[in-house]
Amino acid sequence: MLTSSPSSITEQTSIFALGGTSSLIAVAVYVLTVVALWKVFTKAGYPGWLSIIPIVNVVFLTKVAGFSGWFALLYLIPIVGFVFHIIVQLRIGRAFGHGWVFSLFLLVFLYIIGYLVIGFSDDRYRPERLA
Repeated sequence: MLTSSPSSITEQTSIFALGGTSSLIAVAVYVLTVVALWKVFTKAGYPGWLSIIPIVNVVFLTKVAGFSGWFALLYLIPIVGFVFHIIVQLRIGRAFGHGWVFSLFLLVFLYIIGYLVIGFSDDRYRPERLA
């Protein structure tokens, strides 16, 4: 007889430990993202605490990129949201004086590292670079 549930106590313990470990990793990633975005928002002239609230931080990232906050609704459309995400990250990189290579690799793919670099470096936010 095949069952899909764990049969022994060691299998149940392994599943529980895996869930706990992945939860700790998720919390660590969230905390690092909040710290990085806090610094980016502060440099851009917005209150840093806005990075704590999950949907609000996306709205203010679009504002840092030079778009209206309403453009954050584009993230809800599957393919358009992915393309808009790349555009927003490229514009954020440009506003802080970085090129498209930095923005593509460190803001789109490795966003935590990219935001930490922007937040803790001497980069200045200049919205006139977006025009």
